[in-house]
Amino acid sequence: MVPALGRPADAAEERALGAALLMAERAYAPYSGFRVGAVIVDAAGSEYRGVNVENASYPAGLCAERAALAALIAAGGRRPLLVAVAAASGDDCLPCGVCLQALAEFGDPTIVARVGGAPRAIPLHELLTAPFAHASGAAAEREAGR
Repeated sequence: MVPALGRPADAAEERALGAALLMAERAYAPYSGFRVGAVIVDAAGSEYRGVNVENASYPAGLCAERAALAALIAAGGRRPLLVAVAAASGDDCLPCGVCLQALAEFGDPTIVARVGGAPRAIPLHELLTAPFAHASGAAAEREAGR
């Protein structure tokens, strides 16, 4: 038996997950049909949203988590505290490895997602145990020191 990841999500984390679920309805996924929404929350409580956007040229697609991360960065943010990810279907949905690595560049946010049918809150470092160099916020720390 696999131990449960993270801990049960709290009320605020479940609200963010609900917002991600609503965002998933806006996703563009004509090829896979797997629509995903993401909401990133920063220290000020501001929300940055994204959806997956597929493309006939498969590598050109964009995951919802990286779309939300781009919105955070475009708004001048650098520290995601919470990343909620939801599939429109309500199925379990954790970030892929590319998204985990992209998020690790800016810290160790809590990932909130359905796992085993229940909302769970999982520190990113439990999902991505060996990120590439300059991960876990190293780039953001360098940038802050300019």
